[in-house]
Amino acid sequence: MENLWLSILLVVVLFALLGSGVWVAFSLMAVGIVAIELFTTAPVGQVMATRVWGASNSWALAALPMFIWMGEILFRSRLADDLFSGLSPWMGRLPGRLMHVNVLGSGIFAAVSGSSAATVATIGRMSIPELTRRGYDQQMTIGTLAGAGTLGLLIPPSIILIVYGVAVELSIARLFMAGVFPGLVLVLLFMGYIVLWSLVFPSRTPPRDPPVPWGERVWRSRRLLPVILLILGVIGSIYLGIASPTDAAAVGVALALILSWTTGTLTWESFRAGLMGATRTSCMIAFILAGASFLTVAMGFTGIPRTLAAWIGEMGLSPEMLLLALTIFFVILGCFLDGISVVVLTTAVIMPMVTAAGIDPIWFGIYLVIVVEMSQITPPVGFNLFVLQGLTGQNIFRIAKAALPFFLILVLGVILLVLFPGLATWLPDQMARR
Repeated sequence: MENLWLSILLVVVLFALLGSGVWVAFSLMAVGIVAIELFTTAPVGQVMATRVWGASNSWALAALPMFIWMGEILFRSRLADDLFSGLSPWMGRLPGRLMHVNVLGSGIFAAVSGSSAATVATIGRMSIPELTRRGYDQQMTIGTLAGAGTLGLLIPPSIILIVYGVAVELSIARLFMAGVFPGLVLVLLFMGYIVLWSLVFPSRTPPRDPPVPWGERVWRSRRLLPVILLILGVIGSIYLGIASPTDAAAVGVALALILSWTTGTLTWESFRAGLMGATRTSCMIAFILAGASFLTVAMGFTGIPRTLAAWIGEMGLSPEMLLLALTIFFVILGCFLDGISVVVLTTAVIMPMVTAAGIDPIWFGIYLVIVVEMSQITPPVGFNLFVLQGLTGQNIFRIAKAALPFFLILVLGVILLVLFPGLATWLPDQMARR
């Protein structure tokens, strides 16, 4: 009972700090200090110094700024134009036509950026004016971008998977491999919904463009080749065991710089802007991870995680019921916090429960990312919604309404992942056998 009241007190302190505008990292550290000072005899200064340094001095964390920098470089390149030009000739005969470019383009860009917001901004900046000009339904266009943009959190190299892997000390390479098949399944589900929608509402899709000869399609597709080579260079080197995620991130940065240079978009200004953007984002995430690491140790000293894990065990919840409760919890939490904050705030308390329930932590990481994806398109703090609001000028709740079907598709994705756990575990297991 004492631990229950302690948990409530710490949660109140945390949300009071976050609500007052204190940075997430400072809020996490402050809660850890309160927990250690008031309820343990551990030396708070020594614990903080040791854990903050330990969380910052991690080789796995070195992949984070490199992948972020790679995404920043490509964000300022002509990648979006190349994706549209290369994919659009092949989509003309599918029901829904060029709206599929939003999904496929987001999936491909997610595989080279690792960021949900960057995916939405890059693909949306190019496709919204083009699809609007051609007469496509604006609400459906916005919805496809909001939904498919979430793939940036799942398809490797995913920044949030790196954060999760560092926080719970799991292999980043195995987590990357675990995200491949669930990401492809979500791409197919999004495209399937577009097909069904266009068949039900044929009048809301513009007439088919004149057919493009096969030779012309192949010629336009050449613009996809550099992106495909970049993806193969990063993901293929990890899967084949040639490079660690950190090494592959450095390869990705080099290839992204070459790609940007060959397309004529690499200037001193774009290089500096990309480097500074990556530095700011990386420092923010690393600072949050340091605060979360300290809070994790503080929770361990108080005994709260052990008590909660025991409490869950006494309730006799099946793994499925535990996942249902966690899904509701994460979706509610995601309405007020960004995805990275949700992951680092909860892993200290949630992982003992997950381990006690016998749930594979690799599988749970993919489940967690998909649930966090939902929070990217839920008001009031849905970051994809904010990006689309900036691109379209529409009311955020109107954008959220357009994104609702894709939120439900993500729910379906979670159900499929629970029913078929091999979607997330088969590829990492194959990698481990190499």
